Amino acid sequence: MGLSLQVQQVLAELEAFGRANDQREPDRARKMLNLERETAELLRAFVLSARRKRVLEIGTSNGYSAIWLASTLQSIPGSAPLLTIEKDAGKAQSARTNLQKAGLADHAVVLDGPATDLVSALPGPFDCVFFDADRISAPEQLRLLLPKLTGDALLLADNVLSHPEEIAGYLKEFDELPDFVTTTVPVGKGLHVAVRSGTAR
Repeated sequence: MGLSLQVQQVLAELEAFGRANDQREPDRARKMLNLERETAELLRAFVLSARRKRVLEIGTSNGYSAIWLASTLQSIPGSAPLLTIEKDAGKAQSARTNLQKAGLADHAVVLDGPATDLVSALPGPFDCVFFDADRISAPEQLRLLLPKLTGDALLLADNVLSHPEEIAGYLKEFDELPDFVTTTVPVGKGLHVAVRSGTAR
């Protein structure tokens, strides 16, 4: 199932807004830093082909990637609403507004607050997690999530090629996780893919 015209229109608006905002905004905290479209399309393909049903996103910004994920989950029977975490309350509210505009308010729950604290409190289980926020705290979040992941969990992390030093700690975690098969896809800013397979790499 393709994206609805309503979703496509909101995504196009957010892409234009994100580009304009990030070009003129010197403060990184006020940038949207949205996912590149080709990376978002790959995310959708992974989630759709693997029939993921309980997805967690860490790093919502104004909801661009959340719209991609929520619209994908909408087309998978039996899936739960996307859970997405954003530490900035203003961006979290923008995400809720944009999800509403895309007709996806019932298919996503935006949680605002410190990601590590929220991850610690979430019960799971999750069969897919997308890391797209603070790369420094990602290793701790991964450790907290491991007991809450399904046996075939799919883990995705952006910015592997654009911020290799910052994400190095997250990648190193997989040295101790032989049940995950990993690779990096050179799309956008670099997407790390890890699949729990039950067999060593």
